[in-house]
Amino acid sequence: METIIQIFQYLGQGTEMIFAVYFAVSTLYVLVFASAGHFYKKRKQNTDDKLSKMAIFIPAYKEDAVIVGVAKKALLQQYPPSFYDVIVIADSLQSKTLIELQKLPIKVVKVSFENSTKAKALNAAIQDSDKDYDYAIILDADNIMESHFLMKMNTAFQNGFRVVQAHRKAKNQNTSFAILDAASEEINNHIYRRGHRALGLSSGLIGSGMGFDYKIFESIMKKITAIGGFDKELEFKLAQKNISIEYLQDTVVLDEKVQKSTDFSKQRRRWLATQFVYLKRYYKSGLRALFSSGNVNLFDKVFQMIVPPRILLLGITIITALVYCLLDFGLNIKTYVSSFVWVVNLTLLVVAFVLALPRSFYNTATLKAMASMPSAFLRMFCLLFNLKGANTKFIHTSHGVIKR
Repeated sequence: METIIQIFQYLGQGTEMIFAVYFAVSTLYVLVFASAGHFYKKRKQNTDDKLSKMAIFIPAYKEDAVIVGVAKKALLQQYPPSFYDVIVIADSLQSKTLIELQKLPIKVVKVSFENSTKAKALNAAIQDSDKDYDYAIILDADNIMESHFLMKMNTAFQNGFRVVQAHRKAKNQNTSFAILDAASEEINNHIYRRGHRALGLSSGLIGSGMGFDYKIFESIMKKITAIGGFDKELEFKLAQKNISIEYLQDTVVLDEKVQKSTDFSKQRRRWLATQFVYLKRYYKSGLRALFSSGNVNLFDKVFQMIVPPRILLLGITIITALVYCLLDFGLNIKTYVSSFVWVVNLTLLVVAFVLALPRSFYNTATLKAMASMPSAFLRMFCLLFNLKGANTKFIHTSHGVIKR
């Protein structure tokens, strides 16, 4: 009996240690790149008068509320109109929307799939194209480019970058969830884009506001069948080929943030499922590439899939630190891992988020929005147990109705 008790004690201690190490490593990863983000500097670029021909692909699945306005604004670029085409990929749009789109000097590619995905829509548009483009720009159906977006992207391309991620910013901050979503995106920009480029690693892709060498994009897209998270699959494919991704902090595209808790849940369910899918798919090749060819970028992409989403990382760390402090100081129960370890871990994590969050978010609106964080955490935590089928069917988040 005593031996059995000892076995259970060892198992409990081992589990406790693994849990603590996992969250400590995740925190250190976030902290390192949050700190590095402050050393990000815009690379000096040689100005070149050469203009590239660009295709702006805008997949629009049931986006009748926003797509006409977005297409019109995409035509207002400070870039010669003869050097770029706006290509709207119309999937399940209403007839009246199609009529309005066809009045514009753009290309409309009508598609219909039994199960729609962004990858299918983009591949259909690529196949439909009869022009030779130098670069492809990918937008979401709600994205608005700043007026010099294409010119700045062109400069980056002329300076040798083959894949570029622009700075995606919030179009709206009108609800608590929209503010949290906007803050989350900026933290991501700081850690996974600014921080990574500062340390010489590839920027992360976001899914829109992205630019690619057309031939590379066409070649890789043929192999992508992702239902959700096609940008993650793009990242892995590019990393396997050792193609670096540049980040342009000063090249802005506006993106609508989720406004309701239900949309938040749908979006995060898709993201969580994607994280597990790509971890399972690439962890072996990531480890192999690191040791066989020194491909740090591919390994880093795999490691990102191991680190829990930030709101789960923060929420679980807070709860665990409180529980350990209660056991240690309140009930005088000694644990294998000290409560001090969890308090330090929580402190470092808060420091990382403070470093990563732009100063523009330090206001009363953000403070009020933080009251919704427990709800967001609970939703994310519950989604961990409801991921079945999330990556077998396209989960659409609608846009266009801005609440006041």
